[in-house]
Amino acid sequence: MQKLNVIYEDNHIIVVEKIPNIPSQSDATGDVDMLTLVKDYIKEKYQKPGNVYFGLVHRLDRPVGGIMVFARTSKAASRLSNQIREKTFKKEYLAIVDGKMNDEGTLENYLYKDEKANTSKVVDKNKKNSKFAKLDYKLLAYDKEKNLSLIKINLHTGRHHQIRVQLANIGHSIYGDQKYGKRGKDKQIALWAYKITFEHPTKKEKISFESLPKQIGVWNLIKLVKKV
Repeated sequence: MQKLNVIYEDNHIIVVEKIPNIPSQSDATGDVDMLTLVKDYIKEKYQKPGNVYFGLVHRLDRPVGGIMVFARTSKAASRLSNQIREKTFKKEYLAIVDGKMNDEGTLENYLYKDEKANTSKVVDKNKKNSKFAKLDYKLLAYDKEKNLSLIKINLHTGRHHQIRVQLANIGHSIYGDQKYGKRGKDKQIALWAYKITFEHPTKKEKISFESLPKQIGVWNLIKLVKKV
């Protein structure tokens, strides 16, 4: 079984590091997925026979790694899902993008998802079925020699491929992005869900969890940053 990096767990939630290239939940490929891995971990650790309840409250794109929280009770799932709807569940990402980014900025677009192609694109706000997308970013480091920027992203909306599409739209595609990128086509996408902040579903207190990618390859840029 794939080794699971568990960051925190209690009776209501479990926070883990999602492994890149593993889907958040089962899909048509039939490949092992994070939801199943976490279920199997709980079954084995606590010797729970039969079906174990697990709530998937948010997802990460298959190639993206980083931090995820799963609900262990229906009450926790409902309360976490409500926080996501009310936009009090905060998700922050790290990305390495092509070119020199501004020190900080906000991107606001309308996105349209092409279901058949499994891609999204920036469209006019009047296009039918388009959805508003917003994120803030801050430049953390720039490698002049490689012309790559390390940025921190605060996601306000959770649209399909949102970060990847919005950054590509302004000419700063994510390094290693196979769908929307220009550079590193044969590499792992340099997008990482590094921090989540939310209210514990039963303790009613704000909690945060962080996970950083291994500082290898293009992620060596993190070494230039004192504090993410």
